[in-house]
Amino acid sequence: METVRAHVFFSGRVQGVFFRAFTKENADKLGINGWVRNLPDGRVEAVFEGPKDKVEKLIHICRYDHPRAKVEDVEITYENPENLKGFKIIY
Repeated sequence: METVRAHVFFSGRVQGVFFRAFTKENADKLGINGWVRNLPDGRVEAVFEGPKDKVEKLIHICRYDHPRAKVEDVEITYENPENLKGFKIIY
């Protein structure tokens, strides 16, 4: 199964709504490695590594399924995987 690394920026109402915790919870459920953090400009930045279908599912969940966030835009860049272990929230 192909492993991919997606570098993702979420914009909209994504800070102050537990977006990072929601992302980590779903990454852990899917077995996705990587990290997530808030940016000073109001966006959330994340890196997801894992099987392509699961990475794409996590991006979809983050974009559409959060009960309080309103994601207005998603920027995705695919990069070479770095074999990250686990998923963490960067503060």
